[in-house]
Amino acid sequence: MIRSLFTAATGMLAQQLNLDVIANNLANVNTNGFKKSKADFQDLMYQVIEEPGTTANQQGTSPTGIQVGLGVRPASVGKIHSQGDFESTGNPFDVAIEGDGFFQITLPNGEQRYTRSGAFKQDETGILVNSDGYQLSPTITIPQDSIGITISSDGIVSVRQPGTTTLSQVGQIQTARFQNPAGLRASGRNLFEETEASGVATLGTPGDTGLGTLAQGFLESSNVSVVEEIVSMVTGQRAYEANSKVIQTADQFLSTAINVKR
Repeated sequence: MIRSLFTAATGMLAQQLNLDVIANNLANVNTNGFKKSKADFQDLMYQVIEEPGTTANQQGTSPTGIQVGLGVRPASVGKIHSQGDFESTGNPFDVAIEGDGFFQITLPNGEQRYTRSGAFKQDETGILVNSDGYQLSPTITIPQDSIGITISSDGIVSVRQPGTTTLSQVGQIQTARFQNPAGLRASGRNLFEETEASGVATLGTPGDTGLGTLAQGFLESSNVSVVEEIVSMVTGQRAYEANSKVIQTADQFLSTAINVKR
């Protein structure tokens, strides 16, 4: 009786976390380069009342035994790095990655971060930066007299200047990939941080082995599916209600036992 109270409580707590994850996914449905999260759960320890295979009677052994589970716990909340849809913006500084890879961003303190959001802009000196003013790495500077910019699929940044019809190369965008991108630490602002679980970043030219190519004038949308998240939310809501019903029923059982009169 008491066991069921605590077991159902773990189920309710698990669904609360599940709803938190779903809420964050839906909140970022329009965030460029956002990767949705998914909560995974594990069953807790079991109280073994009778071991499987023990002698049940003179005719044989117990085929299953008696094992009573004690609930559920969160195992992980991981990012799913599937490709999001592409949105055409017409902005020459917007770049999307088709395939694997991350843009490198340098923080003011020199630390490296990684992002799938290619919404770049120029600062007052012509350096390509993200929306927070953090520089794209390696640093690329656009000359002030440029009248056109071209970013090729392999990351070569070229500009056209007055008085000439030829393009001049001003930089090369490099991308990074990880053995386990799900192990990256999400640090907010569309940025990820390298961890031991993700492995060390492997840098390279877009289009090289294992790295995706670039598409100028496009942004990668969030990979959140609103329909899938709503279905997960409804499923979680029903599971939460079922666990709360278990607590109510166990409470009724306890009330009946307490009020038994001889």
